[in-house]
Amino acid sequence: MIATLTPNAPIITESKILHKSAILHPLARFVSEQTVALMFNLQLEQIYQIQCWRYVVYVHGQGISQFVSYADFPAILEVEPPKAQDFVRWRQRWYRSRRSQKAPEFWTKFYSFQFHYAASCKQLYQWGELVGLVKTVIAPSAIERLRQAYREEQEIWDNRN
Repeated sequence: MIATLTPNAPIITESKILHKSAILHPLARFVSEQTVALMFNLQLEQIYQIQCWRYVVYVHGQGISQFVSYADFPAILEVEPPKAQDFVRWRQRWYRSRRSQKAPEFWTKFYSFQFHYAASCKQLYQWGELVGLVKTVIAPSAIERLRQAYREEQEIWDNRN
């Protein structure tokens, strides 16, 4: 019998992330195709390659060819949660580049997006827990916007049940 694809079945694709250095950067675990797509307003199909070098990430996609700092990538659910040393690396990078020890505005956009597209109430809760872990590096005004986005999505999930 031939299996047919169902809408809920995950589609397995070849990763576009290539590690070009023998030494992995500790923040490399937060690099994902979905994050890059959101960062540069691209569709996943428009990303050709993501190269993780020792100190930077090189993104090559349709209309984009750019180096990105590992510190620009927010923590994600699929990997080990951030450790104390990750916070030190993030803050050092942000302070050197923007004279700020707070996360870039993209992090707020990213986590709002994750709240909105959570596949279940449980996943929404997990994203909320992760934001709770990293809230010390996010600006207070951005935390308030994220709390509001989380509440709105939680109300939607509560109304579904």
